Amino acid sequence: MILVCGSGGGTDLTGTVFERGEEPPAYKGAPDEDAPYVWVCDSFYEVESGGSALLVDGTEIRVAFEEPMPRGFDTRDQAVEAAKEHIRTQFARIGVDADTVEIEVTKADPA
Repeated sequence: MILVCGSGGGTDLTGTVFERGEEPPAYKGAPDEDAPYVWVCDSFYEVESGGSALLVDGTEIRVAFEEPMPRGFDTRDQAVEAAKEHIRTQFARIGVDADTVEIEVTKADPA
């Protein structure tokens, strides 16, 4: 597994790239991904009411989450680049400048 973590506005978001031979999580409605690399991460957006509280740049906002949608890729580089773009997009959706989001890519410890 490869973890892709973005930090911005005082909060973080982490998703996972599952590599060849690793089984991505399955849940109701998830498409069957046979790709060598599968990216899975939450998507969210700001809402006026309901949702969950999230502190961004010192201000509490409310966010709603969408069900994660696995995306398959042929290469590790394609998967990681798409993961980085997804992370930046999620921050932009809650008002954090995507250019200020710090991205860290790490190999997950299999233990």
